[in-house]
Amino acid sequence: MVHSDYTVRFWGVRGSIACPGPDTVRYGGNTSCVEIRCGGHLMVFDGGTGLRLLGNELTSSGRPAELDLFYSHTHFDHICGLPFFAPCYDAQSRIRIWAGHLNGKGIEAVLNNMMIAPLFPIPMGIFTAKIDFIDFTAGEVLVPHPGIRLITGPLNHPNDATGYRVEYDGKIVAYITDTEHRPDGLDSNVLKLIDGADVMIYDASYTDAEFVAHRDWGHSTWEEGVRLANAAGVNVLVIFHHDPGHDDDFMDQVAADAAIARPGTIVAQEGLVLRP
Repeated sequence: MVHSDYTVRFWGVRGSIACPGPDTVRYGGNTSCVEIRCGGHLMVFDGGTGLRLLGNELTSSGRPAELDLFYSHTHFDHICGLPFFAPCYDAQSRIRIWAGHLNGKGIEAVLNNMMIAPLFPIPMGIFTAKIDFIDFTAGEVLVPHPGIRLITGPLNHPNDATGYRVEYDGKIVAYITDTEHRPDGLDSNVLKLIDGADVMIYDASYTDAEFVAHRDWGHSTWEEGVRLANAAGVNVLVIFHHDPGHDDDFMDQVAADAAIARPGTIVAQEGLVLRP
């Protein structure tokens, strides 16, 4: 059954740094930002450069924005869209910003540090929207709205990161980025988050062949995504967080290889909309 009021839309699918240009047109060059709508509730996962495009669409509706923004972590490619997110400058907008990886540092302070001189010309205090900052610990269960349940868990990434399992109306979407898989077996924390998921969005920055040269960088491979999805009974695997060095032709080859390894696997592209 298709749930038309449960949608996933990709605004940014790259990792590390935005890479716009003629070689990344088909898949997109903006960094991580995924919109998930559950009924009338808007939730956004990560605020990379793709967040600016989402903000422009929200303001073009003429209605104040109301949303929850959940960070996987606060490396720059996942937060740099916030100063350019138009709803932040609308006094009628209501935004809740969540993070589960900071271990007491506080998401408000971290984001404020990003926007202080000499790193940025205006401070976060210039925002006029009503913004609440909510820190939690990865592993907690969140209920941002009645009927929406978010199970969270720790990921294997430098400076820590949080994975999310969104349960709504009997359907499950898992957002798992940024994480490095373990060489000694499937990651139990990830398996819990993706168990039986209808859609699994996974950090597949590399191929298995490339991974050897990128150990301890905090990222995984599309082949590991396949192994995890098969083990956890996932319906659709979505390959995400593409390396900025992977152009459209490279991603086409990944898509072809992944379709053979696990039919139905999707390589995320900017603008892609899924209905679990």
